[in-house]
Amino acid sequence: MDALAAQFFDLSIMAAALPMVIEGLWMTLALCAVVVPMGLAGGLLVALAALSPKRWVRWPTIALIDLFRALPPLVLLIFVYSGLPFAGVRLDPFVAVAFAFLLNNAAYYGEIYRAGIESVPPGQMEAARSTGLSQAQAMAWVVLPQAVRNVLPDLVSNTVEVVKLTSLASVVSLSEMLHQADLARSVTYNASPIVLAAGIYLAILWPLVRLVGRFERRMAS
Repeated sequence: MDALAAQFFDLSIMAAALPMVIEGLWMTLALCAVVVPMGLAGGLLVALAALSPKRWVRWPTIALIDLFRALPPLVLLIFVYSGLPFAGVRLDPFVAVAFAFLLNNAAYYGEIYRAGIESVPPGQMEAARSTGLSQAQAMAWVVLPQAVRNVLPDLVSNTVEVVKLTSLASVVSLSEMLHQADLARSVTYNASPIVLAAGIYLAILWPLVRLVGRFERRMAS
């Protein structure tokens, strides 16, 4: 037991590694601040395109949604970061991670939005149009607010997954929290910095997880 505690819960090593881990935390938060809004906005555009009455818009969008949901995010990230340079496109690690995660998350957010829009009774759109609103205005002011409310737990839950997904950025040596914790581990030959990073992830995500549960209970009642 003492050996286990020394290898995983050495407080002195955690204290020494904390500045590096906190430095990585800021990068993780910066990445989330870019990826989450881009994913939410991109997902909305994807959902609207997938519901378009025009086949030449709808079918390619659905195909791309299926493609980016089927591809593992890690494979997509490696392709964007390491594959695009062969086509003459070399991206900064931060940009590459943000772009790869945008492709992945827009597909998932798009499906959530689509389900929300389809959950709103068609009569809501017809009633809004009868008041003189245009199609776009009725969608923006009547249908979308109801759709978002209906799928809010799923949106928050997917956002939790996006935050966890940022840890994959370590594979392209982006100095986010897991990468910094792993650097500290490689120097100390001790897993305590990884446990420290895991504890910080837990502290950030636990309130969001509880929020999802609260939303789900409220909507079920």
